[in-house]
Amino acid sequence: MAVSAGRITEKIVRSLKAPHAGSRILYDEEIPGLGVRITANSVISFVLDYRINERKRRYTIGRYPELNAAAARDEAIQLRGALRTGEDPLAEKEHRREAPTIEDLFNDYMERHAKIYLRANTIRSNESMARNDILPKIGKIKVADLKRRDVEELHQSLKDSPYQANRVRALLSKMLNLAKHWEWRPDNPCEGVPKYREEKRDRWLSTEEIERLCEALDKHPNQSAANAIRLMLLTGARKGEALTATWAEFNLELGVWTKPSHHTKQKRTEHVPLSAPAVQLLVSMNEKSDGPYLFPGEVAGKPTQEIKRVWMALCKQAHLKNVRLHDLRHTYASHLVSSGMSLPIVGRLLGHTQPQTTARYAHLADDPLRQATNRFASIVAAARSRKRADVVPLHRDRNT
Repeated sequence: MAVSAGRITEKIVRSLKAPHAGSRILYDEEIPGLGVRITANSVISFVLDYRINERKRRYTIGRYPELNAAAARDEAIQLRGALRTGEDPLAEKEHRREAPTIEDLFNDYMERHAKIYLRANTIRSNESMARNDILPKIGKIKVADLKRRDVEELHQSLKDSPYQANRVRALLSKMLNLAKHWEWRPDNPCEGVPKYREEKRDRWLSTEEIERLCEALDKHPNQSAANAIRLMLLTGARKGEALTATWAEFNLELGVWTKPSHHTKQKRTEHVPLSAPAVQLLVSMNEKSDGPYLFPGEVAGKPTQEIKRVWMALCKQAHLKNVRLHDLRHTYASHLVSSGMSLPIVGRLLGHTQPQTTARYAHLADDPLRQATNRFASIVAAARSRKRADVVPLHRDRNT
């Protein structure tokens, strides 16, 4: 039911009586379409009725007493002004209500980017970071409303783990760059948020530690997982490359591993020569294999997904401290560089596309240089010793 109330004032609003059913609206005579509505449950709100594009619309300005009569009148005047320029306030409100949240953005990121372009391990990592760190804190915020301060607070909440904090920031930044391309917002609030300093890991196994690891590998009951670790140690391969490897990737006669582009970090096919021990390992494995994968998983037709527990048990057995599976890759590179291999050669074996990636091992190249200069120093020292032995005294002892 709708009736005219003259000028809607605070006094009129307070005098409203709830109807027995439905709702009742009193309209203001000065501002076209402005009304105050009261329901059977005594809920009072201010509304604005208007027409746009031949459609009759009703916009709820706000509830009473959070919004009083004077404020409702002011807002109604502003809304009427917007109508004259062709804006539809209800359409704007509906659009805002339906606007995507950060959670919606992540779901689209997964479907339209991650599952198309990223490796399985990276997808799992992204899902973990989003579910554990991003969505619980900012998942309900509209993409268009996210502020730099929100990003800073999220980043700072993870400061006790700088590496994780920076990875979370990187994931969120990638999502928001896509939001820019999709025209969900004009900027990326992650830009300018400083990263935490990360200490680069310089952990690799010494020769003695490698010996202890090999002994533990020989004794472990899960020899399939042990072989995966042996292959990583002998080739410097990443865990994902090893676990997802198929027999079709190997030419054991030529001793070459052709890693497909969808399994490598750089998204390019890599042809890696294999050492004799690596070929011998693969030949012995192939004799017992009856499937496409080197390391078949528990689910039929799928490779092994994770060997973390096996690795932890091996580290305990071999008395290895603070060693990750990825440190086997560092071990492979470090020992090659220390033995005199050039950085470009080691970089090619590791599949690096940028020289600076391999440059982290540059200081190890000093070892063979130091051995060489020490060898020459010993030559000089020996020559000086022989020279002293050949010297004849210029005068004799007077007593002789």
